[in-house]
Amino acid sequence: MLSDLRTYEKSLQLERSGALTLKSLLRRLRRPAVAVPAALLVIALAAAAVFISKRQAQVRWARQTALPEIERMIEENDVWRNLVPPYRLAVRAESVLGSDPKLAELFSKCSLNIDIRTEPPGARVFMMDYESPDAEWDYLGVTPIDRVRLPVGIFRWKFEKEGCETVLAAASTWNVASAGVRPGTVIPQDLSRTLDAAGRIPPGMVRVSATETTAGVLSDFFIDRCEVTNRQFKEFVDAGGYRDRDIWKHPFVRDGRKLSWEEAMREFADPSGQPGPATWQAGDYPDGEADHPVSGISWYEAAAYAEYVGKSLPTSLHWNAARGAYTPMIRWPQLGGFAVIAPFCNFAGRGTVAVGSLPGLTSYGALDMPGNVREWCWNEGPLGRIIRGGAWGDNPYEFNNQRQAPPMDRSPKNGVRCAIYPDPEGVPDRAFEFMKLGEAAVLNMEKPVPDPVFQIYKEQFSYDRTELNAQIEERAESPGEWVREKVSFDAAYGGERVSGHLFLPVNSRPPFQAVVYFPGAASTWERSSRDIESFYEFTMFLSFLVKTGRAVLYPVYKGTFERGNPALSAIHTGADSHAFTEFTVQAVKDLRRSVDYLETRPDIDAGRLAYYGMSWGGWVGPIAMAVEDRFDAGVLLAGRLQWRGRPEIRALNYAARVKAPVLMLNGRYDNTIDSGIRPLSDLLGTPAEHKRLILYDTDHIPPRNEFIKEILAWLDRYLGPVRRL
Repeated sequence: MLSDLRTYEKSLQLERSGALTLKSLLRRLRRPAVAVPAALLVIALAAAAVFISKRQAQVRWARQTALPEIERMIEENDVWRNLVPPYRLAVRAESVLGSDPKLAELFSKCSLNIDIRTEPPGARVFMMDYESPDAEWDYLGVTPIDRVRLPVGIFRWKFEKEGCETVLAAASTWNVASAGVRPGTVIPQDLSRTLDAAGRIPPGMVRVSATETTAGVLSDFFIDRCEVTNRQFKEFVDAGGYRDRDIWKHPFVRDGRKLSWEEAMREFADPSGQPGPATWQAGDYPDGEADHPVSGISWYEAAAYAEYVGKSLPTSLHWNAARGAYTPMIRWPQLGGFAVIAPFCNFAGRGTVAVGSLPGLTSYGALDMPGNVREWCWNEGPLGRIIRGGAWGDNPYEFNNQRQAPPMDRSPKNGVRCAIYPDPEGVPDRAFEFMKLGEAAVLNMEKPVPDPVFQIYKEQFSYDRTELNAQIEERAESPGEWVREKVSFDAAYGGERVSGHLFLPVNSRPPFQAVVYFPGAASTWERSSRDIESFYEFTMFLSFLVKTGRAVLYPVYKGTFERGNPALSAIHTGADSHAFTEFTVQAVKDLRRSVDYLETRPDIDAGRLAYYGMSWGGWVGPIAMAVEDRFDAGVLLAGRLQWRGRPEIRALNYAARVKAPVLMLNGRYDNTIDSGIRPLSDLLGTPAEHKRLILYDTDHIPPRNEFIKEILAWLDRYLGPVRRL
């Protein structure tokens, strides 16, 4: 990127130089004392005319095309992290216009001046767009670098100095001024990193800078660059790790009962009975997976391995700091980790991949913190030990969540990454504390409002049944799988339009049963639904429905995809505000309007409709099904009773008014099990024989094969079997 900018600057200098030379020549030609042949004068004047014409064309392009386009790109940009494209165009315009007031105003909106420091100084600094990990590094200079103008965005950084370890990092050039400032107000975010002398940093680890947290200041510490591999864990096994009692420091407990050493060791065996992870066979890892992360290990095995190599399991707080939770690129939800890092991590895979093989770089240079395997942390929780980061097949936003699992759990998704605290005595005691997670909400349980109050609440979701003015904007076939139509219709508010993607099966007969989907929060961070068929929520949670013969409508709700923006994303993460209430009301109105649309389709059986909500859609579900009685069945995947929000949109006040059959599918070790999952199941007004809660030994999302089986069976039961061709 910066090499292009230097080319523009050089061309500007040459052009200006050329202009001065030509002017000088013309002045000489005009002097009476100089005799100039007529032919030469004609050539010179012609050259001047060509130059002037070219120059005028460039100025017209800059003023009439480039500046308006830069302004449009800035105004329409809904993702603060990516103002690189308008910045690049502004640099091109600058090469033509030089110092220009309008251009200066546009630069102020798409660039910032930051300082870059290293300890020790004298490091060479390189950068590239975060979203282009295969690009060439652009050289910025040698530290200290003062007030360098850079685009508003998130970048990968590299710091090199002779005699020091190279440091990689990910960081934004901006921060938000304060929580009370209107979203969009940004300030420069200076960048600093420490370079350790070569050979002085623990091998395979990265330094995490001192961080201020709610538990106190965490001083600098080290964390593994990558997850512990099968190869590394095999060294532990071969060295007698499962026989050395001295490195197993913690009592073994399962379901509240202490286990003896012998009982525990019998549990810590592979399927062949040899000591080792549950995913191994005959005491060895699968062929070709030496560099994959070790998986299928309990918390006790992870802790013993850390003890064996002279390290520690990171506390949840240290793990959080290492992923960059206290840096702007993660701290502000508009830059959520799943929106920036997750596309470069192993969430969508069907199993593990070699550590470090994907470019999902976190703030301090660690890799694979999101996805691949979940990583055990030190702390205890209500139902076990904390485990973080999410694994292959999980939702990308698991990168943000603290989950828990029994310490004896040996899921194939469980792995480990270790830490070293140079000053262990200086680690705040609170870093090791028991994690209460979602328990507090139980203490504040309220009772649903009485019917007269509920009727007032329900009215806010009502609207006039005006014309839909529906259109089919696109129609595309995915051979042998489905037909996708992008549709749109008038919203129930504000003169807006609701769009959506309707997937029609090709292996069943119309009129089709239909499922209306309400997505997880990740849809609020995406800025386009153009590639909806490759979006993980469709491939993970919806495609199976269409393949088995039912139509699926995935509306683009207020605040999601192209109908979203940073302000709405911020509202979505809010709580007791009127703005959050209005946002929720509009999203539910979009859902109801989507049902209106389906009723107009002759190829849809409007008498066989189901609501399907995942995560965010799971906790909106009680509201949606209480105010919309045209659903014949409901599925809440990873849903729960949402405690936040004003009373008029609190799910507690709607759950008892739901009458349709409801299937709830949840992870037993989701941190909201006691504060939200069971209370929702108990509160639903659906007759007991028509509601079902199934818990799996997972965290937020149940196993895919299991939820597919249960959802299809539920829909067959309450909508009837599909009409096969």
